[in-house]
This record gives sequence, C-alpha cells and structure tokens, in this order.
Amino acid sequence: MQVSIQQLVFGIAALQLHRDDAAKGERVLAAIDTLQSWVMKLVRLVMKLTPYGVLALMTKMVATSNLQDIIKLGSFVVASYLGLGIMFVVHGVLLASTGINPLRFFRKIAPVLRFAFTSRSSAATIPLSIEAQTRRIGVPESIASFAASFGTTIGQNGCAGLYPAMLAVMVAPTVGINPLDPVWIATLVGIVTISSAGVAGVGGGATFAALFVLHAMGLPVTLVALLISIEPLIDMGRTALNVSGSMTAGTVTSQLLQQTDKARFAADDESVLNASHT
Repeated sequence: MQVSIQQLVFGIAALQLHRDDAAKGERVLAAIDTLQSWVMKLVRLVMKLTPYGVLALMTKMVATSNLQDIIKLGSFVVASYLGLGIMFVVHGVLLASTGINPLRFFRKIAPVLRFAFTSRSSAATIPLSIEAQTRRIGVPESIASFAASFGTTIGQNGCAGLYPAMLAVMVAPTVGINPLDPVWIATLVGIVTISSAGVAGVGGGATFAALFVLHAMGLPVTLVALLISIEPLIDMGRTALNVSGSMTAGTVTSQLLQQTDKARFAADDESVLNASHT
C-alpha cells in the first residue's frame, strides 16, 4: 500500500510539473519511457531464462515438501484447488461477458501463470504480466502497468480472498457458528474484502491474511498453524490465481474502454513477439 500511494503521489507531481513547465515535464516523461523500455528488455531476457528457473523451483518444491503431511491433509488440498478452479472459471465468464475469448486469453497468459505458480510471488511476476498484456493481448501499457502493480497488493483472489474465506467456513462449525447464515456470510465477505488491501505479493502472504480474517471474525487461528506444512503447495495455485485476476482486470478494463488492440490479441504469439523485437 505504501508503494502504491507513493507512486500515485509521484505521478500527480509529474503531471503538475508537465503542466507548469512543459520542457521539464517532457524530460521526466522521456526518462520514464526510457526506463520502461529498459525494463521490457530485461523482461524478455527473464522470459528466455524462465524454463531453467522453473525447473530449479520445481525441484526445490518437490525436495522440501513433506509427503506424509500432504497425504493427511490431501482433502484440503483438493478442496483448495477445486475452489481455485472455480475462480478461474469466474475469470473466464468475466472475459467472455466483455467479448474476450477466454480460451485464447488463458493460452496467451499461460507462461505467466506457470511462472507465478512456481515462483509463488505475485510481485516477481509483475514484469511478465505487463509484457503479456501489452505484447500478447493488446492492452495499453498504462492499463497493463496499473492492473499488474495494483493487483499485486489489492484484491488478490487467491491469497486474500478464497483462502481466508475457506478457513473461516471450516472453523465456524467448531465454535457453534452456522457458516450458511446469510448475515455471517455477508460479514465474512466484507472483512475479506477489507483485508485484501495491502497483502504482500510474496510467498506466504495468505497466512497473514487468514490470521487477520479469523481474528476479526472471532474464530480460533490454530488451523492456520496446522496447514503450514502444506502451505507452499496450495500457495502455488493461489499465486497463479492472483496474477490471473490482475490480468483479467486489466483486460476487461481495456475492453470496456475500447482500447484493446484486437489485431494483436487475435495474432499468433510468435508473430507478435517477432514484430516487437523488430
């Protein structure tokens, strides 16, 4: 949140400078544009090295996972990924409602989701998210940058939305609360929405979001400790959902504002990337 607010203030100051002194304002904008181009070159380099990084991350995940804990808590892992799958369907419905082909969309962002899945870091995926939105989907750079960066700490569908809500519903019956009570559900939705603001876009951020929600709802937080052993396994899917949510938000916004480059979205990915290099 601090970073988002700081960048907002910097942006307002830059606009005011451009209004009061056009010459200096143009130099600031040129510097920002140059920095953006530099970062995009770095992103393309990272994308070339991504397969090797993914292999290393997957190897570490397999080597450090506790198989016995995964087997004991397998039903929760299955339930978590079922919920994540449903949310991906919701993203597809939102895209389809604005005229975007969900299958093509997910095919184009698949490399980004794979990196998010293995890295467990929404923040680390920001450059790849911007690259995919602008180069593959045709979203304007201003919308893509805002959606990717702001979506890292606000409205994480997986870490700050689905996961804390699932834990609250599971714990509620143990303290005599009916999880199907409409008033209780409305309260949970409100608290989850508030808690989703400012969650760190790094691995394990969902644990702190869950602690906040459970404490605010007056529920015991011991379940969070019991799930620590399988947290990385579930966090991989949650991070992919977080990134999908921010990219869906950027794409839907661009489509509603009629700023999407439909030719770029319809084009083959290889031809688009080759054209961008030239």
